[in-house]
Amino acid sequence: MFLNHKSVRSILMTSTVAFAMFAAPLTSQACTRLVYEGNNNEMITARSMDWKVDSGTNLWVFPRGMQRSGEAGENSLKWTSKYGSVIASGYDISTTDGMNEKGLVANVLWLVESEYPTLDKTKPGLTIAAWAQYVLDSFATVEEAVKELEKEPFTIVTDNVPGEERLATLHLSISDAKGDSAIVEYIDGKQVIHHSRNYNVMTNSPTFEKQLALDSYWQQIGGTVMLPGTNRAADRFARASFYVDALPKHENPDMAVASVFSVIRNVSVPYGITTPDQPNISSTRWRTVADHNRLLYFFESALTPNTFWVDLKGLDFSKESGKVQKLDLGANQSNIFAGKVNANFKDSEPFKFLGIE
Repeated sequence: MFLNHKSVRSILMTSTVAFAMFAAPLTSQACTRLVYEGNNNEMITARSMDWKVDSGTNLWVFPRGMQRSGEAGENSLKWTSKYGSVIASGYDISTTDGMNEKGLVANVLWLVESEYPTLDKTKPGLTIAAWAQYVLDSFATVEEAVKELEKEPFTIVTDNVPGEERLATLHLSISDAKGDSAIVEYIDGKQVIHHSRNYNVMTNSPTFEKQLALDSYWQQIGGTVMLPGTNRAADRFARASFYVDALPKHENPDMAVASVFSVIRNVSVPYGITTPDQPNISSTRWRTVADHNRLLYFFESALTPNTFWVDLKGLDFSKESGKVQKLDLGANQSNIFAGKVNANFKDSEPFKFLGIE
């Protein structure tokens, strides 16, 4: 496509406006999440985990029937897991990502603008470390989860990130085997839920409402004309949104997974990179790709050459077994695995979610 000088000047002027609008709050940890819809009801969710230090991630298998606590003191939310799940932990004190046996996927990403309500006696408390796990334990679809979350049955309680003097500020994305999506945020102390199958991309700052405005801006320009290439959240959002929609609708689900991996790699932050003027942008540590309908959960570390996966259909999630299992990924997720790793999980005691006394 030929661009004359007026077209180029128009694009540059519009880009300057967009930069001014979105640059200020874009200093958050740099994770990305996207959802791909292919042929034959093929639904795939991918995410990158970007963090400045090793987050101590391991993979865990949780069965049905687990007794859970919101870990928020005396007035903690209590529930029993209805569905089994495979999850990626953070520091073995939180669930950061995962999929349950019904194909529901939950991911938490950093959102510096988050502000949670004050914990009081009116509602039970739920530690932010177990927010994603509560969803995976309790619901089969996004619609079911949204209906319950809209009732605001708990108050989110947050605490400092391990080893740091700052609160964990997160937002939650949910996607399912039907292609439905929801983004849950807490802005100015109030829960905000964005629910639509069209909400298939999420990054960090700004808030999701502003991310939608950003998406509208880049759709007008068109990704074949120009796409932003930095590691900023706004730029990653633009690239992920364009590429996930541009992917072909593969008949072969393995090809679909490969295509989705290529997009989530495209929006990853190179390992070891530093951005002096935006110190909170961090290297991608690992990536996951969840095939909702085949119930395959793929994992890829930035430090190993192999991709491996868990086949949820081959796991025993029964309450009777009561087996919690762990796959030890090692420091910086550098242990080498390849192919299906179901047999590599070892029986383990469950970790305790970070909470307050």
